[in-house]
Amino acid sequence: MVLTVCIGASGSGKTTFLEDVYKVNKCTYIRQYHNLRPFIVVNKIPNFDPTALPFWNLYEKENPNVVVGGTMAGQFTPGFSGGQRKMLLFELIFQRTKEMKDLLICLDEPFAGVTDDFVPYLQGRLEEMAKNHNVLLVTNDHVATMKSMAKNTIIVSAIDRSTVTVNDMSSVNREVALNAVSNGNEYVHENSKDDLRFFFEVEVFSLAGGIGAVAGFTIFAMTMLILSYWDSAAGSEALVLVGVQIVAFFCINPYLIALADWRTYMTEESEALLHASVNSNKAMKSVLTLILLLVISVVAFGVINLCMSVDSMASGKYFVHMLFDSASLTFPFICVGLYTDLPLQVVQIIASLPFLCMIFFSTTFSPGAGLDGVKFLRFLFARFYFWCDLPAFQDLMEDCPDEGMLVPYSVMSGCLGLFLFLCLQVVLTFQAKRAVSVGDKKRADMEASDEFQKLQAKLFGASLIKSPRKVDPNGFKVVTPKGSNKDKEGFALVATTGDENL
Repeated sequence: MVLTVCIGASGSGKTTFLEDVYKVNKCTYIRQYHNLRPFIVVNKIPNFDPTALPFWNLYEKENPNVVVGGTMAGQFTPGFSGGQRKMLLFELIFQRTKEMKDLLICLDEPFAGVTDDFVPYLQGRLEEMAKNHNVLLVTNDHVATMKSMAKNTIIVSAIDRSTVTVNDMSSVNREVALNAVSNGNEYVHENSKDDLRFFFEVEVFSLAGGIGAVAGFTIFAMTMLILSYWDSAAGSEALVLVGVQIVAFFCINPYLIALADWRTYMTEESEALLHASVNSNKAMKSVLTLILLLVISVVAFGVINLCMSVDSMASGKYFVHMLFDSASLTFPFICVGLYTDLPLQVVQIIASLPFLCMIFFSTTFSPGAGLDGVKFLRFLFARFYFWCDLPAFQDLMEDCPDEGMLVPYSVMSGCLGLFLFLCLQVVLTFQAKRAVSVGDKKRADMEASDEFQKLQAKLFGASLIKSPRKVDPNGFKVVTPKGSNKDKEGFALVATTGDENL
């Protein structure tokens, strides 16, 4: 296989070139500043042998349970140094791909932060990986050594971003070059019990996972609430509920805010082959968040019944109201925090809108107030149906539904944000598939050009990998051999629709 080095002056676009290669081919990718959750215990990483790290003997006796280290959500966790984390990622990739062939592995500044005494270790690992895989790396360190090891050298320029130099070929179209070098298959990591156990060890049983902090703050806040609202009189249920629900929201809020950072780290860990699937981990994190919400709602329900001097809130229907009132404020954080690529500040703004809108439009803080067109929006909020069901408050709320429909409406309105987000995701998915189809056709046209074929032959020669996702110029997707109707290279042709399942 082939080792290709991408070099150039600082700011010339080396990392951008690598990012674009990753977009074209979802390869194994180590970023220049790659994020790992800093509280991960290194020797707990599934199917990873830390003793292969050249510096592991420093920790084996004194601190065998050393964590990755670094900063997440503004909190620094001591552990590996920056250079050691870089070598950890390098070794992780090496061990994961050792028994495989024909992958494309992209490494951005693998020598950054690594002292000279560990360079021979990295060189040896690179040589081993390049025997079975195509390796594309960006470097500003040890350039002469890397060029001597590499078959190909790509030079990017800070002056002309539209072209690159490939070996002895100057002024090569950048788009053609990055598509030509994107030669290799995607790593397939099967889900396993080890990955599931790793998730629970890190996210549930580790204090750094955040659940412990939520539990501690919930105990403190609910205790203070009991002390402050003890022996509340009949008729004050709504006022006590406002306090309880606000406290419940703030109990889980730190965990919700951290979801956006968690999503970023989880995605980059998956790129580094640390665990099996981003989507699986997101799903488990969503379930874990909902379990936290359920537990906090149970505690809040118990607290309000402790605080009231009468049993006016003991009915189970009030627990359902409380749960979905809180869920309506929690779902947006899960949806936007985990299932979009939006930055933290934008996530906080968007996910907080339902809370603000509930204050503005639910009419529960000032029943009957507001302009007619604005008041109509109250039917969208679980809090409205909740207040319609409260003792001594039903008569104050306008146009409450029949009593038997209050709980169902509360449940449906509590899930409204989730439903709208899912609808949006369906639309975006179809748009993305259409864009992929157009992009595949564009790349197929490029691959059919003489410039592309000559460049790729020069780059890889006999090491050229026939990618199972390749698209031919006629708009057909090339897949693995499948019965009859094969082309001359032995690949079955299937009409391209943008559906990856074809």
